[in-house]
Amino acid sequence: MSIEPLPSDDEAHRPVNPPLAGAFANLRAQLLMVTLSLIAAGLVLVYFPAAASFRLQWMTDRAEAAHLAALAADVARGGALGEEEVRALLMGADAVAVARVRNGMNELVLYSGPIGEGLVESDLRSATWLTHIRDTVDTLNASDDRLLRIRARPAGAPDELIDVIVREAPLHEALRDFSRRLLIYASVAAVLVGAVLYCALFFLFVRPMRRLAGAMTHFREDPADPARMIRPGAARNEIGQAEHELARMQADVRQALHQRERLAALGGAVARINHDLRNVLASAQLVSDRLATDADDRVRGMGERLVRAVDRGVRLCEATLEFGRAEESAPVRRPIHLRTLLDEVADDAILAEGDAIWTNEVGAEINIDADPDKAHRLLLNLCRNAIQAMQVVEGERRLTARATPMPPIDDGAGDVWLEISDTGPGVPAKARERLFQAFSGSTRRGGTGLGLSIARELARAHGGDVDLVSTGAAGTIFSVRLPAAAQG
Repeated sequence: MSIEPLPSDDEAHRPVNPPLAGAFANLRAQLLMVTLSLIAAGLVLVYFPAAASFRLQWMTDRAEAAHLAALAADVARGGALGEEEVRALLMGADAVAVARVRNGMNELVLYSGPIGEGLVESDLRSATWLTHIRDTVDTLNASDDRLLRIRARPAGAPDELIDVIVREAPLHEALRDFSRRLLIYASVAAVLVGAVLYCALFFLFVRPMRRLAGAMTHFREDPADPARMIRPGAARNEIGQAEHELARMQADVRQALHQRERLAALGGAVARINHDLRNVLASAQLVSDRLATDADDRVRGMGERLVRAVDRGVRLCEATLEFGRAEESAPVRRPIHLRTLLDEVADDAILAEGDAIWTNEVGAEINIDADPDKAHRLLLNLCRNAIQAMQVVEGERRLTARATPMPPIDDGAGDVWLEISDTGPGVPAKARERLFQAFSGSTRRGGTGLGLSIARELARAHGGDVDLVSTGAAGTIFSVRLPAAAQG
């Protein structure tokens, strides 16, 4: 027994297309099909009204000829009409029998003998266009042995009613000849119009769109190659605008790729420098620790300053490497008791940055749906920044947290609005513009500007955000929005 290999992931997820789907997958084939469909629809819309009009005119001519035959019979009424005369008049009118209603009296004018079965009627006085179209289709599908009874008012005597019976075979044949001629003429005209329409649409829309699609594919194969960028044409329509926008987008992508390559090279160099620098700083830290414990006050003061400088250098190296890592992994969420998490974060922040009065006003019933490690890092960055900002303040240094559950907009658990406030000097106006930009938003000397940037990145990974609510001489308030845990 043979075992067939399993399909690969690409083959398993590849859509199964009908056999003819590939033939109509491009715009040129689709445009051709639309053009042919419009031609066919136009022929149908033109043919049936034209054929019905031809049939109506044919019956009107028969009614007028029957009226003339009746007038000829009236002239000869003084003498007896022989069988030959009646046959001649009927033949001239192409009729089987002619009758009329005049002055309220029904009169049989010409008659050649018994009329058999298979008689259909058409009253030209009350028939509508829909009736004529329906009767035209019926005539085309009927046999040649039927008789047609026509009722009409002659143009020369509108007060009279002509009732004439004719054979339908001549109408059937005339209608077929007319259909063939109309089909030939209409087909030639439709093909010419369709060809012009197809060429116009092809050159105006399809070819530029194919050029756009080809340029995208060509650029995707090697975005770094300048020769693969599209050169916009002179068209000022929407497609021309799309070409110019595509060219600008390709230029931006190339610039971003170039910058990414340079940043990657810079990151590698920084990693190597950081490794060597940390070894140097480790040695300097040992020396500075000894100087900080020296008996000489002057040497001890210089040693303490050196310790602080070395510590800042170590933290800068660590923060740079932390930010330069690959993109954060997706958070693994679970329900977290927010009040307990904030107490742990505050203890770590105070231990690392200095004393502060911690006030936790978050309700015991509030839980968030977040990754424990990432949520701890997020809040720790905010609390450490707040405590660092309060170091220059003389007097009480207070760090406070408040939380408010927000009702859900759609089905779900909603969000938690957390506010962390401090009694620091406030954020300078110059720093507010780039407060959340890496290496740019630091408000203190020696800071890296990474804390708030990382905090916002972690919050947005959870579907939330971090924002500056207010700042001033009385202190600063940051808000953190995180998803609430579902009530179980």
